Amino acid sequence: MAQKGILSYNIENKQELYAAYMPFMINGGLFVPTRKSFTLGDEVLILLSLMGEERIAIPGKVAWITPPGSQRGGNSGVGIQFADSAEGQQAQTAIVSLLAGMLESEKPTRTI
Repeated sequence: MAQKGILSYNIENKQELYAAYMPFMINGGLFVPTRKSFTLGDEVLILLSLMGEERIAIPGKVAWITPPGSQRGGNSGVGIQFADSAEGQQAQTAIVSLLAGMLESEKPTRTI
């Protein structure tokens, strides 16, 4: 399947990262705010910058869609499941390390 698009996401702080991270996905994932239209299963590339660090290009696929105007007026966007790849593993490791101690929080995220 060909890649449907590239999503650029610059995460500035741990609160934003916590709200976007999707730990319940195999290999991890991120909710990326966007107004672009996607279908479940679309392959995408996330160009992710975490708090000013070097940008990581993470292949993945759309596993969650929040269309504009839904979910209590929340952000529209897509949940991208990281591919089982070196880049996906690198992103997962970096995110879990940055969020150490926060992942057990009851604070709501952008997805659940």
